[in-house]
Amino acid sequence: MRVHLRAVGRLTGRSEERALVDDYLSRFEQTGRGLGWRFGGETEVEDKKNGGMAAEADLLRASIPSGSLLVCLDERGRVMSSPDFSKQLQGWADQGRSDVTFVIGGADGIDPSLRGEADFLLSFGAMVWPHKLVRVMIAEQMYRAASIAAGTPYHRV
Repeated sequence: MRVHLRAVGRLTGRSEERALVDDYLSRFEQTGRGLGWRFGGETEVEDKKNGGMAAEADLLRASIPSGSLLVCLDERGRVMSSPDFSKQLQGWADQGRSDVTFVIGGADGIDPSLRGEADFLLSFGAMVWPHKLVRVMIAEQMYRAASIAAGTPYHRV
């Protein structure tokens, strides 16, 4: 199963957030390999014409692999423990899903039309987080999920 990350906004090449995301995605790639999980890539989109959430949604849609299971990160989504998130990823892999795409919206969130197309809504709690931190958090949770599934000691209950 390939796991993709799509986000509105760009992380600068030398930012602390970029370094953390790259580190966790590299760890995910290494740990997930034995599970048949691969990182399918990260795409950053920007609406330079100021078309708002609808324009961002169009850019995000265009970047999602065809047939991918769509997971939108949204404060109205399901709050999960790390072990439950790992089980969810395992379940999608066991169902034969070849692609899962996590989508992070911009400053105003994800357009309702794209959110309505999601197969799953995931929340990191009732608080609203900056998209840069959400990117770090989902990358870390992907690595943690792979570590749990692989039985490595990174995650301790």
